[in-house]
Amino acid sequence: MLEFTERFNVRYSKFLACKRGFDQTGEYMFLSQIRKRRSIRKYTEQPVEPEKMEQIVEALLRAPTSRGLNPWEFVAVTKKSLLEELSKLKPHGASFLKDAALAIVICADPSIAETWIEDNTIAAIMGQLTAESLGLGSCWIQVRGRDYSSKQTAEAYVADLLDIPTNLKIESIIAIGYGDEEKPFKETADLQYEKVKLNSYRSLYKP
Repeated sequence: MLEFTERFNVRYSKFLACKRGFDQTGEYMFLSQIRKRRSIRKYTEQPVEPEKMEQIVEALLRAPTSRGLNPWEFVAVTKKSLLEELSKLKPHGASFLKDAALAIVICADPSIAETWIEDNTIAAIMGQLTAESLGLGSCWIQVRGRDYSSKQTAEAYVADLLDIPTNLKIESIIAIGYGDEEKPFKETADLQYEKVKLNSYRSLYKP
C-alpha cells in the first residue's frame, strides 16, 4: 500500500506541474520548447496524424492579430504530388518540402489589415512552436519577395498551383513532419545578449 501511495504521489505531482505550465524538470514548458526548436529540413515518411494537424490549425487560428482583424488564411497541403511541386517554388531553400508530410501555406488579404505581414509571421511561429510541442519538426520557407524564375514570382507559382485567389498575398510556407535529423540547441551562454539594452540603448541588459 505504501509503494502504491508513493507512486501515486509522484505521478500526481508531475500532473500538477504540467497543469501549471511546467515540465518535469521544473522549467516552463513553453520556454523549454523554444530552447529545443530548430529548423528541421529532413523528414521521415511518417505522416502527421489528423489530431496533431488539428492542433496546429487551432494554434494558427488562435494567433493574435492587430485589432483582431485576422487577415490571414491558410492552405494545408498533405498530397505528396503537390508537396513535390511546391518544393520547386524557388531555386534554393524549398527542395526539402517534397519530403515533408504537411505544408501550411500562410496567406493574407492586405485590404483587411496593413499589418498582414506581421500577423502572418506571428501565426506561422505559433504553428511551428505547436508542431515542436507535438514532437514534429518544421522549417519556414520564405515566399514573398522570391522568384520561381526570371518570368514568374514564387507567389504567382504557388497561387497557380493551389488555386489561391489574386486578392491574397502569400507570405511563407511552413514545412512540417517527423524529423529525420537532430540538431543541438543553442546554449544560453551563446545567446546574443549584447543586442539587448535596458532603459537606454547605451545601457546593456545583463541577465
